[in-house]
Amino acid sequence: MIVGLDPMLIDVDPAVVGIVILKTVVVFGGLLTATAMMIWFERKIVSDLQNRIGPNRAGPFGLLQTVADGVKVMFKEDLLPDAADRKVFTYAPLLSVIPAFLTFAIVPIAGDFSGDKRGLVEIFGHTTRLQLADPPIGILLMLAMSSIAVYGVMLAGWSSGSKYPLIGSVRASAQMVSYEAALGLSVVAVVLVAGTLTTSGIVNSQATWSWNLWVTGIVPFVIFLIAGTAELNRPPFDLVEAEQELVGGYHTEYSGVKFAAYYLAEFMNTITMSAIIVTLFLGGPNGPMLIGPGWLWGLIWFLLKLVVFLYVFVWFRATLPRFRYDQLMDLGWKALIPLSLGWLLLLIALRVGDNEGWNLVLVGAGGIAVLLVGYLLLSLAFRGARRNADLAEVLD
Repeated sequence: MIVGLDPMLIDVDPAVVGIVILKTVVVFGGLLTATAMMIWFERKIVSDLQNRIGPNRAGPFGLLQTVADGVKVMFKEDLLPDAADRKVFTYAPLLSVIPAFLTFAIVPIAGDFSGDKRGLVEIFGHTTRLQLADPPIGILLMLAMSSIAVYGVMLAGWSSGSKYPLIGSVRASAQMVSYEAALGLSVVAVVLVAGTLTTSGIVNSQATWSWNLWVTGIVPFVIFLIAGTAELNRPPFDLVEAEQELVGGYHTEYSGVKFAAYYLAEFMNTITMSAIIVTLFLGGPNGPMLIGPGWLWGLIWFLLKLVVFLYVFVWFRATLPRFRYDQLMDLGWKALIPLSLGWLLLLIALRVGDNEGWNLVLVGAGGIAVLLVGYLLLSLAFRGARRNADLAEVLD
């Protein structure tokens, strides 16, 4: 035995290494291709909603416009502001791109989860899942990556040595911290129902159409969708970039390849967040298994669900006006966090009542009554605080 070498790493089956490399190439290449297509998709849908034509020159239906823009940005000058911190300014974009890819790596993108198949397929004589990784703490990894992504934005604004990017990065930090709690509590509701932290286990628990969309109640889904939109800094939560106020936000001083990295990360994060929503609440690849390979139908259902949520995010961008900053904070702290916490406690009460043999109708009715009373008391408290603040402002 070689000293200092893990025995588990000795005599590794080449087929296993080949499967890992194959899945990495497929997931990474597929995500990059999907990101390019998402840029075209968003530009085309927004133009249709605004009665414009959109990209229509490069390639059929403008499909190659994103490639043309990517080639153009590669040859643009890579600027470095005089007051910038060179190393942080250079490496900050990686903190936005890498978390998006690592989060997508735990998403089951295909597979047959009906019966006892549990999404397993055989490749090169080995049984595996059609996802890059399935760690036992998959959901915790997703939350961790969501938290790390804010560093890419914060460091970009701080290292630029300019006031507008700094203001944008501070806004991003406050916004993501505000909505991270609500997003995490809605995920806890899913984990409570599924009884596992693995993404494959969560998908498997939603077989036979028992999707978490209605098993947990629609409230955690709506909260996750709103908080996820805020985490992505997409409209109507795009105060981080607010062109009318901050020129371009945290990436104002970026150009060339570094700016392209942030642009890429924005759309890659949109795809990743949509895939997470599909996995947590809509059963992932679960769907009717018709004639043909079950894993292929799983991929088809997953992609169809994914496109629906990508359209929803584009629809938000084209229709909703931007929130004021006080409205954004009020929605996060005064509405989403109390509602997500109250709904989680209601689900826990129902689970305890089910284990103890209580009347679930009475437990549910009592829990909803408590939530309504709590909402009324919070509303009165917030209204009184606002009245006192207005009075103090008048007296000053």
